[in-house]
Amino acid sequence: MSTVEGYEDPPMTIWEHLGELRRRLVFALIAVVIGAAIAWEFREFFLGLMTAPFISAWKQQGLPGTPMLHFQTPAAAFLAYFKLSLLAGVATAAPVVFYQLWAFVAPGLYAREKKFVIPFVVCSTLLFVGGGYFGWRFVFPKAFEYLLGLSGAIEQGELSVNPTVMMGDYIDFITRMLLGFGLIFEIPLFIFFLSVAGIVNYLQLIRFGRWFVVASFLFAAILTPPDITSQVMMAFPMMGLYFLSIGLAYAFGKKPTEEQREAYKRRKERAKKDRTEDRERRKASKEAEKRAKSERGRAEED
Repeated sequence: MSTVEGYEDPPMTIWEHLGELRRRLVFALIAVVIGAAIAWEFREFFLGLMTAPFISAWKQQGLPGTPMLHFQTPAAAFLAYFKLSLLAGVATAAPVVFYQLWAFVAPGLYAREKKFVIPFVVCSTLLFVGGGYFGWRFVFPKAFEYLLGLSGAIEQGELSVNPTVMMGDYIDFITRMLLGFGLIFEIPLFIFFLSVAGIVNYLQLIRFGRWFVVASFLFAAILTPPDITSQVMMAFPMMGLYFLSIGLAYAFGKKPTEEQREAYKRRKERAKKDRTEDRERRKASKEAEKRAKSERGRAEED
């Protein structure tokens, strides 16, 4: 037993932490490689699954010919299938990866917190896969509908814009999108454990809320296509998950200290006072402008 009350494991040195991190990364990598090797045998099935929204959008836009993906070098198709198998391997190995993450941080947890290992692995896996499914099911169709809708005949001039989508580029695009949605759906679980560990509390999360809204749209703008629908369909779930996390932190996290409560109350009152003063300044400015306009009108009449 450690001399620190509540812990079962002795303190570790920095080199022991690095060794443990390497060991956990190796286990996670082995799981991903095994998952990717299995997924390789079903690569055509996964390609068909990942291209279903693309094919649907192609037909909906009435584009000529059969929906196609192209590759420009002999090895390009192999590399694209490899990336797709690796993506499927990550999804398949998600329980092992999240367990290795838990095993790495477990020595720094209290004994009562270590009992969350099964809920953590199950919930993190379901959230990650669920986030990817949300993107594939709801966002991909809208994104491809917009992107393929940019093709067709140009109104002015005898020109037609036709899509030639490269297989590797397509796999890179969906990989970035799926991983992005999978990670943002981990927000509630991540904040839940931060709040349980006492690193953050619900008052701090409320204060950061306005900045998270801005960060959500920036993150969505980077990952999604440049249409507002896809960006909103990523940003809004992010914000919803964040505010859900505030409720989880309030219900299960460590409560803020009295000093933190007082500081939050003072900041809230100061913000309210600033808003009131700002409204009064705008009102006074409008009244002064109105009086000046009235005086100019009387001067012109004289």
